[in-house]
Formats: sequence, structure tokens, C-alpha cells
Amino acid sequence: MNYPAALDFILGRTDYERWPGYTYASRFDLRRMHDLLGRLGDPHLEERTVHIAGSKGKGSTAAMIAAGLQAAGYRTGLYTSPHLITLRERIKVDGKQILKSELARVTERMRTHVEEMDKTQVYGELSTFELLTTAGFLHFADKKVGFTVLETGLGGRLDATNVAQPEICVLTSIGLDHTQVLGDTIAKVAAEKAGIIKEGVPVVTSPQDDQAYDVIQQACLQKGAGLISVGRDIGYTKVNASPGGQVLQVEGQKGSYRVSIPLLGAYQAQNAATAVAALEALGVSSEHIETGLARTYWPGRLQVVRKRPLLVLDGAHSPDSARKLAESLVQYFDFSKLILIIGTSADKDTSGIVAALGPLAGRVYVTRARHPRSTAAEVLADQFARAGIKAVVEESVSRAIDRALQEAGKKDLICATGSLFLVGEALEHLWGRSPEVYPPSRNQQPLPLEEDTG
Repeated sequence: MNYPAALDFILGRTDYERWPGYTYASRFDLRRMHDLLGRLGDPHLEERTVHIAGSKGKGSTAAMIAAGLQAAGYRTGLYTSPHLITLRERIKVDGKQILKSELARVTERMRTHVEEMDKTQVYGELSTFELLTTAGFLHFADKKVGFTVLETGLGGRLDATNVAQPEICVLTSIGLDHTQVLGDTIAKVAAEKAGIIKEGVPVVTSPQDDQAYDVIQQACLQKGAGLISVGRDIGYTKVNASPGGQVLQVEGQKGSYRVSIPLLGAYQAQNAATAVAALEALGVSSEHIETGLARTYWPGRLQVVRKRPLLVLDGAHSPDSARKLAESLVQYFDFSKLILIIGTSADKDTSGIVAALGPLAGRVYVTRARHPRSTAAEVLADQFARAGIKAVVEESVSRAIDRALQEAGKKDLICATGSLFLVGEALEHLWGRSPEVYPPSRNQQPLPLEEDTG
């Protein structure tokens, strides 16, 4: 099997990331994963695992934990979703994405078993995400990693990653997320996320809404799992910040840490403290924690990709993350006018995102990423109009970026946001690359800042 054939095989399944209207409990069944992995020798049980769920910050926290484990000398697998430019970036070992030949090889290994399961469909048909998760487990086993850091795709209780037997579970900030699927209250969403908690396995949680914290605490009591809470058991303060990153002081249970992270935003400080708490609980030294977090690279989150005019990309896709983005833009950047490029997903609270970012913008371009879940640009423009803000419709992300760059003065700030799908297409356009698969993914190599002198 070559790489294109492997992609066809994986993407030929039902892809729930592109289909927001499904019924969660009726579609997901972990018995499918246990069956497939059992046929393959249970590769997911061959290494120590960190399992992460949450509504916001789980990818950033996963990247920081993986960086800390790498600094401590562990070969580390990292499984995340979604992606920005290539599907292969979801599966990384020591920061390097799986090669095309490697993805083809692990797909070939599972193909016969998948086809056999297809014939009977005792537990239903395997999905794209389940095959990707299995490919990740196989690759990590092949590479003999010491640790695997797993980010859930959706929810937690029924997520394909929840077959893992983790050494520690991490719950990042929980809010109203995928409400049509996970539930219409924070408590209901938290119950799904807390479904990753295992008997006797320690749990680290970010600061939570009272409803979410109560659910997590009760789940830990029921499972006999120790709970470490950032904001209660772990303290942190911001020392300083600049467009290049921020410095924090974290007071852990075993020591004090001076942490520098190359990521902006108050929420990233919270994520960093959560990562420190998890790494500390795993026995990683203060030196390796500090070194690892300083090396973290996680694109698409307040990422500066161009200067004069400033061009910032951020994957904010909820009212809360949009409010935090607006605060961060004002806090970190000195600009004359904000030119907003925005495209959202149809299953998100678009009116809340508009309310958070619209008042700050001097010019708005609305557009639509190629992803099938994307909101029509005209619908988004209408949302801005209802808020009393005129928005210009552009047919593509690339066209919107070009228009904004032509219009912007040297002291203006362009921000492209609304979804990671939009951010991926922005990077694709700016880097002159085409995505291998659709929708786009996160690229591992940092993009140097572009200095315009004209």
C-alpha cells in the first residue's frame, strides 16, 4: 500500500469531524477499538500514557507535556487533532510527524483486520478517527516510545482514545462545547469529558467552572482517583509577557518553577500551569520541565506570521476563546487599526464570536474555509450586520488575506481567526503549500517572521 492508497482507505470511512449533526452515543462504540487493537496485539498498552480531554487548551497542554517529557529524555509520541496542513501532523514522535511511508505501512497492517470487521459489523463500522487513532498507536509502538500523550478528539467517555490505560489523566478548561452532541449544560459536557478518568489514576485539572469542578471531583471520588487542581493545589502568576512569549512562576506540590513559554495569552499561562502539574506528578525534574516548556511549538494560537503589517493567526472558535483573543490582541500588540479576517464553523456560537471580536475591528472580511462544516460567508456577514458592523464578503481565505495585506498600513494589525480550518488555509496560502488532504493541518516547522521594508 502506498501513501495515496492509505489516505483513500482512512478517509473513505465516515468522518465525524465533517458531520456535526450525528448522535454521539449511537455512533461511538469503544468495543470497535478494543476489537481492532486486540487483533493487532494491543499496541496501545505498550507505553506509558498521558490522556487529555477538555473544551479549550487540550492541544496546547498536550504539546507542552510532550515537550517536557522529551526534555526529560523520553522518546515521546503525541497524538492530536485536528490539523492545519497535513493529516500526518496528528501523529508525531519527538516532534516529527509520521512519514508517508510509515503511515502507509501501519495502514497496510490494519487493513485486513478492518476489512474482516467490515464484513460482520458486530459493533458498527470503524470511522476515520478510529483508524487514525489506531495508526497512531501502531506507529508509537513501532518507534518504542517511552510515553504517549493522547488528546481526545471529542468528549472523552466514548472517544476512540479512551481505550488507553493512562498513567495520569488531564482535564483542561471545560465549557459549552459541541452542545448538540455532548449536552446543553456545562455539567453534561463535563460528565462526558470526565469519562476518561480511570480507577486509581491521578487526575490533574485546569481551573474549572463550579459545575464542571463538582462533576470532576465526584468522578474522582467514585474512581478512587487523586485530584490535583490548578488554582487550588497549584498556583501560578505571570511574571512578564511580550509578543515573543511569557514568563510564569508556578508553585507546584513538589517545588517552584520559573517557566518561559513561547505562547501568548492568559489561557496559555493556565495551560502551562496544568502541564507543569502533570509533569511534576509524573516525576519530571524542574530542570526538564522548564527546558521542555520553553521549547514548545504550537502554531495557530496567537501566532505572529508577519510584521509590518502585523499578521496574527488564532484558532479561536467559541465566544470565550474569542473574548480572550480580543483581550490578548490589545494586551500584546500596539496597532492603529484591527483588520479582522474571520470564518467560523456552522456548529459554533457565531453570534457570540461576533460580539466578542466585532467591536474591536476597524475592518472585517468574512470568508469560508473549504471544510464542509464552515459557515457560509453571507450568513456570517449577516451576523455582523445585526451587530451594526459592516463586513465584506470574500470568497476564499487566500483572497481575504491578500485584500487585507493590500489595505493594511504598517501599524495596522491583521488577525485571521474563527476556526483552525481557516488558520490552516491561511498558513497554506502564506507558505505557498497545498494541503495533502482536506481539511488542512498543523505544520511542525516554525515560520520565520517576514520583515517588510518597502
